Parts: sequence; C-alpha cells; structure tokens
Amino acid sequence: MLVYFASRSSRDRSIFTRIGIVRRRTAIYHSSRIVRTIGENRVCRRIPLSKSSLAWLLIFACSSGPVRAALDDDALNLTWADDMLTVRGAKIAGGAIEIHYLEAFCRPGSTDRDWKQTTIPHRTVLVSNDPDRRTIRLRSTLEDGVIVDHTIKSGRDEVDFHLTARNPTNQTSRAHWAQPCIRVDKFVGVKPEPNSEAYLNKCFVFIDNKLTRLPTRPWATKARYVPGQVWRPVNVDRDDVNPRPLSPLIPSNGLIGCYSADETQILATAWEPYQELFQGVIVCIHSDFRIAGLEPGETKRVRGKLYLVPADVNALVKRYQTDFPEHAKTAPK
Repeated sequence: MLVYFASRSSRDRSIFTRIGIVRRRTAIYHSSRIVRTIGENRVCRRIPLSKSSLAWLLIFACSSGPVRAALDDDALNLTWADDMLTVRGAKIAGGAIEIHYLEAFCRPGSTDRDWKQTTIPHRTVLVSNDPDRRTIRLRSTLEDGVIVDHTIKSGRDEVDFHLTARNPTNQTSRAHWAQPCIRVDKFVGVKPEPNSEAYLNKCFVFIDNKLTRLPTRPWATKARYVPGQVWRPVNVDRDDVNPRPLSPLIPSNGLIGCYSADETQILATAWEPYQELFQGVIVCIHSDFRIAGLEPGETKRVRGKLYLVPADVNALVKRYQTDFPEHAKTAPK
C-alpha cells in the first residue's frame, strides 16, 4: 500500500508524490500547515510546514530507510535462505523464530518404516522476496515431478501460508504430507540440545477441548525412533504418520503451541488440512500439512498459520476457529 504526500495551494490543486510502502493505505495531506492521516480519519501529527520544510521531508522520506522502519516496528518480517524461514519482530520473545521450511515431503505407510524410505527428495527455491520483507514466494519441486508453490505473508502477529500443489505428470504422486519444523528453543528459553525434553512443559495441544500441557497422559514411549510424540486427527490413518511414539489420544483441534519463557506470549501453529501434530526432537513443534497424494493433472490447495500472540488462550482459540472452521468437522465427537 502506498503513502502519498499532498501539497495544495491556489496554483496547485493537488500534487501527490509516492514515497514508500506501509501496511495500511494512508495519505498524508498538507493543507493550512496541518498534516493528517486521511486513510484513518484521524490527526497523526500537527506541525507547521513551510514549502521548504515539506520538500526536505519528502527528500528524507524517499531516501531514508528509518522512516519505513519506524512504521514497521510492530510488523513481523520474513527472510528465507537454505531451507530456513526466519520470522523476526521487535516483540517476539527470545528473538527470531526459525522454521525448517520445508524439512521433508513424505509418503504414506510411514509410521513403522525407515525414514529414508518415507521422504521424497525435493528442492525448494526462492521465487521472490518483496522489499518490505512481508511476502515471500517459494517453489518446491519433488523428485516425482510434483510442484508446490508457496506464498508466505506476515502480519503484525501472524504468518499466513497459502500453498498450491499440482501434479503435471502422467503418474500418481504419493506425496501425502510435509513437515514445516518450527524451532522454539529461544522462544521457550531452553538450550537447543538434540532429543531434549526440557521444553515439554512449555508446549501444549488440546485434548477433550482443553489446553493440555505436555507430557500428555498417557505418554507413548515406544516407536521405531524415540523420543518425541505424535497426535493424529481422526481422519488420518495411524500407519501414515511420523515414526515417533504415537499417542493414543486424539487431539480436539489442529492447534499445537508453546508458551514463552516468561509465559507472557504464545507461539502456535495450524494447517488445513493437517496430517499430524508432532513434538519433535530438536526443541521443535510441528503441525504437518496433508496433501494425501495427487492424481495426474490434479491440483490441491493447503493453507496454514503461525500465531505469535499474547498468552490469552481464549482469544487464540476463537481466532483459530475463525481461521479454520473446517477443523470442527474432524474433531472427535
């Protein structure tokens, strides 16, 4: 969205100069020595402006990054490189959030099978990265020919994912699910040690419609690979999930999250459709999205959210229910 400075005089009815990009459509109007934010119908700042001072203001705004930085202080910024998506924001507990995006695309029949036989080799490349660091577009190409296009956008307290998966080949693809791996060590305040369970009591899922901190009871401990914990929704076959201990509990919804070290913030994530919720082994959490295979010429769409919000569980759940009304259909009765 655009910011304009307008100067109005008896000789000049309206002159607009484009000076940058901000989150909301805003016009800053100079008339009778007053600057107003027209788009929001409120006075932002009252300062006396001569023609020369307005000119200097325009030059400064057009040539200086700090003006935009000041406007963007509350926004989340995105970068992606080497399969790592980084989310930055001035208010994020512990600093930046790193996401292995994407860790793997997976075949079905994965629950009790060597992991190398489950994963489908893929390559993800950066298509575009907008200068405002609010929108990133990626393309993943799987070994079997499937193409997945990703549009990732940030807001003030969330990251929005929209994916299109298509199979341009004449062969059925067995790409059933994929893993965005969210590293939460800095957020929860523990060391990033392999196989750590030090962060369990910071993490939660929803069981019987109640936020339930980990470890849930019962807690599964046996699987081809340990430790970790997997929860599957009712519509996913128990043979088609991560080969980590599979909980007998069915989650009430598709949210998985964790509290910050000081318990003032929540990081949570959800996808539609989703394959599983997973507490991982490198101080990470997953909501792994579901593709469920692609026939020749078939296209499917997937969407997801990452929430970075104050520790108000009721507000988070209401927001999630608005964003993912489909999950009510797959919740246990």
